[in-house]
Amino acid sequence: MNLSNAKTSPTIDGHIADRLLQAARDPSPVSGLTHTFYRYPARFSPPFVRAAIELFTKPGDVVLDPYLGGGTALVEALALGRRGVGADISSLATFVTQVKTTLLSHQELLLIRSWGSDVKESINIHGPSPKWSDWTEECYQKHLRTKSIWRLRKAIEQVLESAKTFNSAKLERFARCIVLRTAQWALDSRKRLPSVAEFRERIVENLQDMITGAAGLRLAAERAASGNAPLRPICLHRSAVGLDEDERVKNLAPPKLVLTSPPYPGIHVLYHRWQVDGRKETPAPFWIARKLDGSGASYYTMGDRKEQELKTYYDTLAAAFQSIARLCDERTTVLQMVAFASPEWQLPRYLEVMQDAGFRECQLANCIDAQDGRLWRAVPNRRWHADQKGETSSSREVVLVHKLARPIKRLLPRSLTDSPHPRQFH
Repeated sequence: MNLSNAKTSPTIDGHIADRLLQAARDPSPVSGLTHTFYRYPARFSPPFVRAAIELFTKPGDVVLDPYLGGGTALVEALALGRRGVGADISSLATFVTQVKTTLLSHQELLLIRSWGSDVKESINIHGPSPKWSDWTEECYQKHLRTKSIWRLRKAIEQVLESAKTFNSAKLERFARCIVLRTAQWALDSRKRLPSVAEFRERIVENLQDMITGAAGLRLAAERAASGNAPLRPICLHRSAVGLDEDERVKNLAPPKLVLTSPPYPGIHVLYHRWQVDGRKETPAPFWIARKLDGSGASYYTMGDRKEQELKTYYDTLAAAFQSIARLCDERTTVLQMVAFASPEWQLPRYLEVMQDAGFRECQLANCIDAQDGRLWRAVPNRRWHADQKGETSSSREVVLVHKLARPIKRLLPRSLTDSPHPRQFH
């Protein structure tokens, strides 16, 4: 396949292309609203997502992210008065997104603040440690019971126990997310572990920051709703394959924008584990979120990155976008941000999958710095590409824009179901 097909492909208006280019290359760190609640791997850039939603949709339109990850698209859709719909096979992703898009009242945030004034006192290394027998037996605390980590593990256990005192499921989830964010800071890929005192101070700082973010999101959503109730996002724990048959989605209006960043072919990303104690992998984030896990890395990346020709990845991608196509209409724009380990063959294969699913690629006008007429950007602040090697193919992402090439009819219900439930971790 010829990567440069600008002569035969529709072209996106120059003004839109310029705005996307500027937003995609915005070097500012992730901030604002609830975006900092958890550092999800390979997360979207909020300025890019915001620009895309403003450029391709109007208030009330549906914005679909079938690989929602950290939920950036749904947060921005809510803040801009759009109906956000997202799906992910990771229960951790849906937990984080649900917390980030739950609107909390002023009174509820006061209750969180009140809990925060007592949470420091709940951390006492000489006090009793709650029992988490079921989670421990299933190895969700794997590599957290070492001599160097046990104190931090105990502090986490004590705060989680304190979070149970809420008589509200959404407030307990919010509290658990505070612990999740702080534990990630304390444990994940750290060369020097913080002290319990530092952990105690950090959890209060995160609590205050997250209260501010949640209040900002509520105000933005209410302002965008113009006196009406904000449009509640739909967050689904399921595969993108067969999404068109999901009763919670198929009766909605066709999405005006599909905005997503699927797993990157051939690139190693740990979506489901933290690395502790010298790069040992732990499923602890699922324990903190009280969500089940157990599947290997390839479950979350749509296939083994070492598989020949990445057959499982591309077969799964094809099935997913066939489902997505049946949700779309001629007004839908599909906007993706993807990186490739070997773009010279993986990108053409990716485009073939999109074409076979019924989509036609659009070119962005004025992308004069890209030989293939596409918008590329250097990946900022990502740990999954090799900084030591300098500029590599996997350290760059490309923005792909597609429209339906032809009308797609919805199929009669098939036997496809959601992805199987994850196995227990052993």
